[in-house]
Amino acid sequence: MKHIVLASGSPRRRELLSQIGLDYEVVTSDADENIKEMEPEDYVRELASAKAQSVLEGYMDNKDIIVIGADTIVYHKGSILTKPKDEEDAFRILKSLSGEVHQVYTGVNLCSLHKNVSFYEKTDVWVYDMTDEQIREYISTGEPMDKAGAYGIQGRFAAYIKGIEGDYNNVVGLPVAKLYHELINF
Repeated sequence: MKHIVLASGSPRRRELLSQIGLDYEVVTSDADENIKEMEPEDYVRELASAKAQSVLEGYMDNKDIIVIGADTIVYHKGSILTKPKDEEDAFRILKSLSGEVHQVYTGVNLCSLHKNVSFYEKTDVWVYDMTDEQIREYISTGEPMDKAGAYGIQGRFAAYIKGIEGDYNNVVGLPVAKLYHELINF
């Protein structure tokens, strides 16, 4: 069996991998995440690849390693929304998502010394209308500050999710079913 390394410190990604029974180790990436803006599917695949490749560099003598890199963004009205810079940025992001539909993209890269595969998953998410007070109350929990699009579907923000079309786990941060099957084929 190949040794799997997750190139992410995300607790949500760790939970999802554990949920499907994968054994893995975590090595966070130090890849530069400042890349030019491009189409959302290319953007997440590019960042996932940069993260995976930066971690793979530490295993250049291990032919039994597979590194998983991932990146998640929210895409709304032609803009890529990453993690908020501060509470005001979180407010701006959540206000823009209120009463709207947006897309969540997660790019995944699997790489070893001899192979490199990348893919992305897209999920549509509809959000109920939120008052300014509801947005500020949600921000006060601290939950939105480390999440793309300033919300976690698996947390308190679940109260404002009107519906989704696509993979729920993708919105959490990793499309584990697709990842599992890609790992089998890898």
